[in-house]
Amino acid sequence: MHTIDLLTLVNVTILIVDDNAAMRGAIKSTVCSDDDTIIERADGSEALEAYTQHRPDYVLMDIRMKQMDGITATARIRAFDPGAKVIMVTDFGTPSFRHAAEKAGAIGLVLKEQLPDLRRLLGR
Repeated sequence: MHTIDLLTLVNVTILIVDDNAAMRGAIKSTVCSDDDTIIERADGSEALEAYTQHRPDYVLMDIRMKQMDGITATARIRAFDPGAKVIMVTDFGTPSFRHAAEKAGAIGLVLKEQLPDLRRLLGR
């Protein structure tokens, strides 16, 4: 994947999708400001519904979740909206996961142990 240069955005809507509530909180505290609208979901299927309802500026998506994984959810979100900005946030940075994320349409992949890198991808 390539680096994305985005303008600093304020008042953005961010959909955070992870089956671990503590991780959603960590992501939120790392990258979100008080002016942002934050939507949290615990599964890829919930993310699809939230995306179609809210049309967030960014989706921060885990890969491994129980009902629908993040790769499948990303591909479906991008099929619905080819301009959707989905960034995978995962523990799995292997080449096969990176390739799957890119093929699904993710604009980036950040390891959970490197959450501050999300700030750069979001232009913050």
